[in-house]
Amino acid sequence: MTHLSVPEERKAALGITNNLVRISIGIEDADDLIADFKQALDQV
Repeated sequence: MTHLSVPEERKAALGITNNLVRISIGIEDADDLIADFKQALDQV
């Protein structure tokens, strides 16, 4: 996690909460990304 070492006060100021989801994508096909997100969200 890139924010693990960030102090709680700084995270609060930046809007980083415990339910934050960080998504890093590259040059994937848009339809593949949509399908991946749908599959992941169907599990929630």
